[in-house]
Amino acid sequence: MTPPPLLHLQGVHTHIGAYHILHGVDLEVPAGQVTVLLGRNGAGKTTTLRTIMGLWRASSGRIAFDNHTLANAGVGLATADIAQLGIAYVPENMGIFADLTVRENLLLAARRARSIEHLDMKRLDWLTRLFPALKKFWLYPAGKLSGGQKQMLAIARAMIEPRRMLLIDEPSKGLAPVIVGNLIEALRELKATQTTVLLVEQNFTVARALGDWVVVMDDGRIVHRGPMKELV
Repeated sequence: MTPPPLLHLQGVHTHIGAYHILHGVDLEVPAGQVTVLLGRNGAGKTTTLRTIMGLWRASSGRIAFDNHTLANAGVGLATADIAQLGIAYVPENMGIFADLTVRENLLLAARRARSIEHLDMKRLDWLTRLFPALKKFWLYPAGKLSGGQKQMLAIARAMIEPRRMLLIDEPSKGLAPVIVGNLIEALRELKATQTTVLLVEQNFTVARALGDWVVVMDDGRIVHRGPMKELV
């Protein structure tokens, strides 16, 4: 039985300048599970995430999160207001602040904490157990971390406070296989917390290991949806 959707896109079109990227996307993301968005480069996966977050405005269609309308008929909430509803976004380029330390990056992402002492220490301990490199390089500039460590920091920033939903864009891209394995284990533990995740991923090993549901995009349209086990 499919859980009720936490996020629902209905007939969403997105234009970027003169380019029509999303063509009537209908998408449901079940609560408490991992939905994987698959597709070739240029299919519209990243545009879908950015449109949900309000970074690119939907030209038409409706986006709803729980009981909140994020966008409707070309009018929508600002990105900051969407984030306040409990949605966190991990972009493909990670979006970390290279000149700030690991500690400062995490503190900046914790909107309710004015100093490190105000962080939820139990949650912080959990994150540093998931991603041990964060503790090891706690006072290092984030720009000096390896690619895998930067990706772990980017995900940890999204998780530093409880979120109702995570949008994660290609977390395994460019990582060595051993780092990808570590990332899978960490995301499996996140999955066990029943956090709703919409994951864009081209590495099918990662997608198969984490996904409950799969949606395939091509040319800005949804061309397949269903349980991951059926696609496998």
